[in-house]
Amino acid sequence: MILDAAARVMAERGLANVTTRQIAQAAGFTEAALYKHFANKADLLLAVIRERSPGFVQLTQALGDKAGTGTLEGHLTAVAKAAIAFYREGFPMFASVFADPNTLAAHKSELRDRGAGPHQVNEVVAAYLRAEQDLGRLRPGADVEAVAGLLLGACFQYAFLGHMSPPGQRGDDEAAASFARTLLESLTD
Repeated sequence: MILDAAARVMAERGLANVTTRQIAQAAGFTEAALYKHFANKADLLLAVIRERSPGFVQLTQALGDKAGTGTLEGHLTAVAKAAIAFYREGFPMFASVFADPNTLAAHKSELRDRGAGPHQVNEVVAAYLRAEQDLGRLRPGADVEAVAGLLLGACFQYAFLGHMSPPGQRGDDEAAASFARTLLESLTD
């Protein structure tokens, strides 16, 4: 409940403009109760990011079991949909992390300590593509690391532009399918 309220308030107002009192009030707690769980606002932000990140990583980890099943387009579209949603929801929090050098340093340190980081998503998608390549469903010479980066990068930019400009003609589902389909055109025979 605290993390949900914090994510919502931080997304609405930005980390620099929100107080722990506002977060506590949105969560239905006192500020003192908030400090029983978190040392400061940066600690709370890191907890929000930690809670929000695993869902996307877990989804992409499931790709390891998908090689040779279903369709490549279907699996990559599912990853793209999840990435778009994750990046769109996360941008306000990510911007807050990058806006404060101490919060960024703490976040990077925590990721290192946990053996985690955003690069793992790319690695999991690349591993899935490599497995499909080994099964002969992708062109043998394809650079799977580049493909993973292109797919996730397209999703990142699409989500970013959604925050910066009026909605485009196509929705998230159509964009995700288009990214997957376009990449696959160069990967399959």
